[in-house]
Amino acid sequence: MKVVPLRLKPGDDLRQALEAWIAEQQEQAGCVISAVGSLSVAQLRLAGATEEMAIHGDLEILSLSGTLSPDGVHLHIAISGSSGAVIGGHLCVGSLVRTTAELVIGLLPEWQFSRKLDLATGYAELQIKAQPER
Repeated sequence: MKVVPLRLKPGDDLRQALEAWIAEQQEQAGCVISAVGSLSVAQLRLAGATEEMAIHGDLEILSLSGTLSPDGVHLHIAISGSSGAVIGGHLCVGSLVRTTAELVIGLLPEWQFSRKLDLATGYAELQIKAQPER
């Protein structure tokens, strides 16, 4: 595994930044190892929901996990607001960094991740393939 630190700045879209970053990498598979920071807007899709919801305010990123591939990412986030209440779900486009997002990403050169529509779930699900040795 190759480990890469990233820092996003105020106004960056957390999901779009990770999608753009992994698309530029030679490696075809990655995962989020750790993430801390804050958001001013969190765009989430909660479990079982079909619609996204926006949460505005001073939001702390408590955790972020998921897989990264050049043709799509699957990310879950947990955040808290000023009351300390925690909410989480699928991270969607439109989640904006407030002060910083400090990420540690693992790149997996021995694997290739891709996404393909799974008719059973209705979502583009992870496909895993071993890369030939280089």
